[in-house]
Amino acid sequence: MTVPVPVPSSVRAVDPERERVLGTGYAFGAYLLWGFLPLYFVALAPTGPWEVVGWRVLLSLVFCAVVLTVARGWSRMIAVLRNRRLALWTAVAGVLIYVNWQAFLIATQSGHVVEASLGYFINPIATVLLAVLVLHERLRPLQWAAIGIAVVAVLVIVVAYGSVPWIALALTASFGLYGLVKNRIGGAVDAVSGLALETFWLTPIAIVQLVIVAMTTGITFGTAGPMHAVLLALAGVATAVPLLMFASGARRVTLTTVGLLQFVAPILQFVTGAFLLGEPMPPERWAGFVIVWIACALLIVDMVRQGRRTRRARAR
Repeated sequence: MTVPVPVPSSVRAVDPERERVLGTGYAFGAYLLWGFLPLYFVALAPTGPWEVVGWRVLLSLVFCAVVLTVARGWSRMIAVLRNRRLALWTAVAGVLIYVNWQAFLIATQSGHVVEASLGYFINPIATVLLAVLVLHERLRPLQWAAIGIAVVAVLVIVVAYGSVPWIALALTASFGLYGLVKNRIGGAVDAVSGLALETFWLTPIAIVQLVIVAMTTGITFGTAGPMHAVLLALAGVATAVPLLMFASGARRVTLTTVGLLQFVAPILQFVTGAFLLGEPMPPERWAGFVIVWIACALLIVDMVRQGRRTRRARAR
């Protein structure tokens, strides 16, 4: 009688369906948390956006260091550092997420949460476009239509509302490219090591930023009461947890799937800005958003249709 030998978990065959479900769940959870972040950052007043980002970087690095120590993951991070190509990709990802963080903080603390949500509504469409331009994926007609309609929406806002939505465009570009970089890195870098390295590269920028704040407006950490100090101290956790979830999801699913899941965050952000924080929504801005929502609806219809086709093909 032959006794079966257990196969170590590290060499077991990966179940594609399980990985897809896990990736979808991680990404959805990340966008859900990001949808509520504006309320957290508004609560951090009087701390300004430049100080908050500085603490976000440093405290996220501390959080990742703790996780790496508990999970004994330092060897994995060192292995990434020894690979120049992967280390460079993590540095690029760090720069992109820094731009995204700074633009988002400026938006939330200056009464532009609705404009930030516009950026994240456009982002899935931009992500699909990146899949074509960079990864040479082939788009279906509805996806092309969604891209065209999104362009029209931006033009309507620029012409009718009378201003270029720079914050929205910055958020779209930075996070779309960040998702592309994380997708290209794939499973070569685990989520914790990736975020640890991204924040490590940004540490000099964060320190300089905090020094400048201290020399100008002054550091607010610890000066606005114990509750404010606790909230600000949690910036690392609030930053790292959804990013780790996003990284875990992005390396398990396709870039297009990541783009389609992104609607959760902007919906919550729009509701927060327009109805909870009472930001202005004149008819011209509503017109632009309605057009964007039409583009998003086309993407959702395309996703449902493609999902049905895939299931039928597997059933044959």
